[in-house]
Amino acid sequence: MTAPTAQTLSTYTVSGMTCGHCVSSVSAEVGKVPGVTGVEVALETGLVIVTSDGPVDGAAVTAAVAEAGYEVVAGPEGEAPAAGCCGSGGCH
Repeated sequence: MTAPTAQTLSTYTVSGMTCGHCVSSVSAEVGKVPGVTGVEVALETGLVIVTSDGPVDGAAVTAAVAEAGYEVVAGPEGEAPAAGCCGSGGCH
């Protein structure tokens, strides 16, 4: 019998989400990041909780959120994310 794998949780704060479609878009894009096994998005707080089997590349999560049209304003442990895709600090 194989021992269960420990799950890793990473929490990000995302700005700009205003509806259920926003939540679906962020969930879908972040769910494509290698290693991600689950995504929970709370519209009211902007929190995105990423579940994985190990460490996940925070830059990849930030890029996935940007691909969905939103901005990560705080990464795991409250860290500010890396500069935006165009260097402006936010994606469009």
